[in-house]
Amino acid sequence: MTDNTPQNPLTSLTLLGLGDMGTALARTWLAAGHRLTVWNRTATKAGPLAAEGAVVAASAAGAVAASRLVVLCLLDDASIDSALAGVDLTGKDLVNLTTGTPAEGRARAAWAEERGARFVDGGIMATPTMIGVPESGGYVFYSGSRALFDTHREVLEVPAGGRFVGEDPGHAALHDVALLSAMYGMFAGVSHAYALIEGEDVSPKDLAPLLSEWLGAMGFFIGNAAERLSSRDFTTGVVSNLAMQVTGSGTLLRTAEQQGVSAELISPYLELMRRRLTADPAAHGGEDTAGAITLLKR
Repeated sequence: MTDNTPQNPLTSLTLLGLGDMGTALARTWLAAGHRLTVWNRTATKAGPLAAEGAVVAASAAGAVAASRLVVLCLLDDASIDSALAGVDLTGKDLVNLTTGTPAEGRARAAWAEERGARFVDGGIMATPTMIGVPESGGYVFYSGSRALFDTHREVLEVPAGGRFVGEDPGHAALHDVALLSAMYGMFAGVSHAYALIEGEDVSPKDLAPLLSEWLGAMGFFIGNAAERLSSRDFTTGVVSNLAMQVTGSGTLLRTAEQQGVSAELISPYLELMRRRLTADPAAHGGEDTAGAITLLKR
C-alpha cells in the first residue's frame, strides 16, 4: 500500500517492528490521529493496522523514506542491521526502542551518525498493556540527541510519557536495565518468601498484603544507599549495622533449610554482606549494608 499525500514531518512517523509492543505503540499513534507508516518482516502482522489507518510499506527502505521520524521496535540490536542494511538514512531522526545494552546504544548512535541521521535510544518502562494508558504509570527513558527529542517530544509521548536522561546515548538503556535489575531482585525475594510458606497453614493471599506493606516500609533503603554511595560515608547514623545483619542472616539460611527451600535466590546478597564484613571486621562491622555494593564493581 502506498500513499503520496503530503505529510507534516512533525505529526507523521514510521514504525519498524510490529511485535506486541510495536503494535501497541502503533495503535496509540493511530488513535491520536498521527499519520503512521509501518513495516514488519512478517507482513501479515501489518494487516489489522492497515484496517485502522496505517500505511503499510512493502520494504523497510520504503517505510524509512516515508517519514522524517523513524521509530525502531525490533527484536534485538542485530535485527536493526538486518532491517536497515543498505537503507538511506540521510536526514532521518531515528528513535530506537529496541531493547538493548548501554554499549549497544552508544554503538548504534555512532552508526546512525555515520549514515547522516540523528539518533535517540529509548528504554520502555512499560508492558504493552500499559501503552496508551497514562494512569498505568508507564514511561520511556530517552537519551542521545536532545534536539531530536525536543523536536518530536509531542509525538513520542503519545504512547507513554518520556524522561530524557542525558545526551550519552547509552543512558536510556542503563536506566532501563538498572530499574529492571532492581525489579527482578524484588521478585526473587518475594518468590523466596512464598516458597517458605509452601505446605504450611499460611495462605499466600494472607501473606501478600504483609509483603507489600513491609517492602514499602523498607523502601527507605533506596534513598539511604544513594546518599551513602555519593558521600562514601557508610557509618554515620547506622541503625542496623553490617555485623549484626550478617549474624542475623544465619537465621534466614537455617529457616530455608528447615523448610526444605533452596536459598539460591537470597544467598548471593547475604554472601556479599559476609564478604564485606570478613574483609575487615573492624572497619566494616559498624557500616550500613550499602557498603557491600562497592564489591560488585569489577
